[in-house]
Amino acid sequence: MKVTKEKAAEHRAAIVKAATRLFRERGLDGVGVAEITKAAGLTHGGFYGHFASRDALVAEACDQSFANSLKRLLGGETATAPDLPAYLEGYLSERHRDRPDRGCPMAAYASDIARQNETVQSRCAQGVDRFIDGFMERLPAGASRAQAILMLSAMVGGMTLARATAKSAPDLSAEILESVRTQLVELVAAH
Repeated sequence: MKVTKEKAAEHRAAIVKAATRLFRERGLDGVGVAEITKAAGLTHGGFYGHFASRDALVAEACDQSFANSLKRLLGGETATAPDLPAYLEGYLSERHRDRPDRGCPMAAYASDIARQNETVQSRCAQGVDRFIDGFMERLPAGASRAQAILMLSAMVGGMTLARATAKSAPDLSAEILESVRTQLVELVAAH
């Protein structure tokens, strides 16, 4: 039975959505095609009708993850963007730390990207660059791109360290989140 173009597009979107969640949760190399298609409610047999390779899915999922993250930063089409201190509070929170499947692709993928192919690395670099530009839009007037990069690096690094220590040293994890959050909010207020 032939699938309509609309249904095929729905299946592809479901695969990408499942992949973005699973890749953030388990890492880019921590989940296979069969698990992704199962999470999308499909069988893995049709996967290659949608994607030329697993790497092609990783690249598209990376794009989608960054688009979603940027939408949260900027407020999306209908929502208003949270003020920057509120955004920092949410980003550097225990809730975000404990939900990597819904969180920032930079914190989720950072250590995996260097081991991916050139296409995936390029898509990630483009996503980071777009995010820096979006972050610049949120910073007070007069802030430099270097300041945006520093703040973004502190956010992502802080979240990465907080996740790495959450189970074995929960007090340290909470301290990392609080310290980075406080310093960044103070930096924004100083401008």
